[in-house]
Amino acid sequence: METMAISKFKATCLAVLERVRRTGEPVLITRFGKPVAKVVPPAAANSRKSILGCMEGTGRIVGDIISPVIDLNDIEALKD
Repeated sequence: METMAISKFKATCLAVLERVRRTGEPVLITRFGKPVAKVVPPAAANSRKSILGCMEGTGRIVGDIISPVIDLNDIEALKD
């Protein structure tokens, strides 16, 4: 991991941020030799660990979900 003095980071902030984004290599920012911050690339925005729950909140109930769809008298298996 690259270490950089805070004064150098302040002078080249945008270039450092672009390099971290492009390479993925973090940069440790120091002040008087002591760490004060770490610049790291962001995690992937759309990566999910599991597909379970990915459709949460997208469904909508618009009708009766309890009663049968067809008339029970029309089912041949139920006729004597």
